[in-house]
Amino acid sequence: MKRWNSWGHEDRPETEALPDAAQTMLAEGVGPSAPLRDATLDEAVAAVPASRLPDHPLIRTDAETRLRHARGQSYPDWLALRSGVLGQYPDGVALPETEAQIEELLCFAAAHAVTVIPYGGGTSVVGHINPEAGDTPVLTIAMTRMTGLLDLDPDSQIATIGAGAPGPVVEALLKEHGYTLGHMPQSWEFSTLGGWVASRSSGQQSLRYGRIEQLFAGGRMVTPRGVLDIPALPASSAGPDLREVVLGSEGRMGILSAVRVRVTPIAEKERFQGLFFADWAAGVAAAKALVQRRLGLSMVRLSNAVETVTMLQMSGGEFIAPLEQYLETQGIGSDKVMMVAGLTGSAQQVERLTQDLTAVAKEFGGVLVPMLGDKWEHGRFAGPYLRAPLWAAGYGVDTMETAVNWSDVDATMARMETAIAGALGGDGVHVYSHLSHIYGQGCSIYSTYVFPVGADYADAMARWRRLKSAGADAIVASGGTISHQHGVGADHKPYLEAEKGALGLDALRAMTAVFDPDGLMNPGKLV
Repeated sequence: MKRWNSWGHEDRPETEALPDAAQTMLAEGVGPSAPLRDATLDEAVAAVPASRLPDHPLIRTDAETRLRHARGQSYPDWLALRSGVLGQYPDGVALPETEAQIEELLCFAAAHAVTVIPYGGGTSVVGHINPEAGDTPVLTIAMTRMTGLLDLDPDSQIATIGAGAPGPVVEALLKEHGYTLGHMPQSWEFSTLGGWVASRSSGQQSLRYGRIEQLFAGGRMVTPRGVLDIPALPASSAGPDLREVVLGSEGRMGILSAVRVRVTPIAEKERFQGLFFADWAAGVAAAKALVQRRLGLSMVRLSNAVETVTMLQMSGGEFIAPLEQYLETQGIGSDKVMMVAGLTGSAQQVERLTQDLTAVAKEFGGVLVPMLGDKWEHGRFAGPYLRAPLWAAGYGVDTMETAVNWSDVDATMARMETAIAGALGGDGVHVYSHLSHIYGQGCSIYSTYVFPVGADYADAMARWRRLKSAGADAIVASGGTISHQHGVGADHKPYLEAEKGALGLDALRAMTAVFDPDGLMNPGKLV
């Protein structure tokens, strides 16, 4: 079972102590801090109010089930769960096993004026699954049981899978037949196929497999007005693409029951290569060359100098000192930046990619360190687990991300980091960034910030709001998207008009009204 107030499973330790080097770095760079008291599960369950829903055989109304489906994984969600004070809860949770049961539940919701929140893996970091305050009862429909492989067309390489399947299940189902989807966001352990489509997510190896919009071939969405069935066609010029209506819809129009995706035979070989460059300019030039020359890598990730130092310190490994000494002999010193590149394909292709990568690295003064690639692969899904040990030491951590053209990367990253670093006035904030996905046109910028939690939970929330607003305002001022891979939800909604314009938002509202004329579906999110 998943932890009720943190990331991970309950049968595994929640946290390990931060390495000494990391604790020293935070004490010096951020300042001393102390943790806040966590509520117990019993205390949190006791705070859940009585359900306002009529009885229904498909709906659970017990307090613990409702608590476990009440929040996602944003920093405000974390504060609510750790404090045990959530304010709003779903009045019931349904776990349908068939599309017909989803239709039955939506009919129930319409008959009783109940709002509906679709729930996938509960991994949202922007408030997608949080009930709004108000007098209207709330039903959360969790897709936990709709996870099977419904069809596989090997000739067309199209698989149809239940929308509730989390990443490991998706890959296990496909692996039995020699295929992979290759879509692995950092939340892959728990996030679901339907959630990826609904929030327009991006996997770590999107250079090879594509973002979810390239993988999403069609599917079925149950709406208050009926079922929208989008066929999986290779291409079409028959008007606007209805897949784009579903992609990023965030549950405002309906609930995905089945998703048709484009799959790929499992590659013969895969490896991740670590590289270092002397400074940020060299690293960016190399990253841009790697993608614009269309070498065929599966991923390129570039950390700036502060993130590079931070990641090395957080690892606590004995290899750091010898690594530093080796890099210095290669002319790479304190301004160094780290890159991780993915090489995926046949053995022959991976060999050719290794040669191409080595040539580009040499061109820009880079040095290959294969060990770092292996370490990244081993910990590629470890990021969400960082919050617990930092919390235990008295620090909060959150992220912001955007995407801009190459010509705007340096200015945007500097503006984001400067705004976030200064948002708490005299209190220290440790900010670092990386380019998580690259394109020929530009790239994403993903910033992480660590800060003292504050005196109490109210202070902790106020601090987060200042940090979040500062970073979001910097993104909007730079002309970047408010989200490259996290979606909109509730937290990014105030910034959406800057990107879409007033007319664009009117168009989105009109589309949601077509599928959900009574406004039952996930109100308060997206628009």
